[in-house]
Amino acid sequence: MATQVQNNVSTIFATQDLSKQALRVFLGTLALAASSWITVPMVPVPFTLQTYAVIVIGALFGWRMGALTVMAWLGEAMLGLPVLVHGASWLSTAGYLFSFPVIAAFVGWCVERGWSRKGLVLTFAVMLVANVINLAMGATWLATIVGWNHAMAFGVRPFIAAGFLYAFFATLTVSVAQRSQRSGTDAR
Repeated sequence: MATQVQNNVSTIFATQDLSKQALRVFLGTLALAASSWITVPMVPVPFTLQTYAVIVIGALFGWRMGALTVMAWLGEAMLGLPVLVHGASWLSTAGYLFSFPVIAAFVGWCVERGWSRKGLVLTFAVMLVANVINLAMGATWLATIVGWNHAMAFGVRPFIAAGFLYAFFATLTVSVAQRSQRSGTDAR
């Protein structure tokens, strides 16, 4: 088992040297922290740009580095660093937070398989499914605290429109980033 873990860790860093990977993770956690602080206070779950940032990081970093970056950010939060929205309750938001590495990995996996190059509609669908996963995991956890009716009323319904917006803007962001990368590659 230890050998398998070691092989998985070395696979994460196989494409670039360690210092570049560490810089990407650091910058990714900064972006996630910033997205957390852009907020509209709501109870029991605040509205932030975290989900959008997680999806974009997954798409741009790939499934391994995307999930690793999100886990590093969550680790920073667990250490008490101010990387989450002020006043966010771990108790009520845990399901949403723990869905973040899952959705980063999901989106990154889809992008690595070329789904984002098969058109904006498929890219949007991937981003939307990531939002559904986030809401499903978050609401499932929240329901254990406040019950299903309240979880749906306060932890899902207010975020449905936001999920479509996150998916739309994440699709645009990834599309622009991929075009920029292609044009940069073509210029060489």
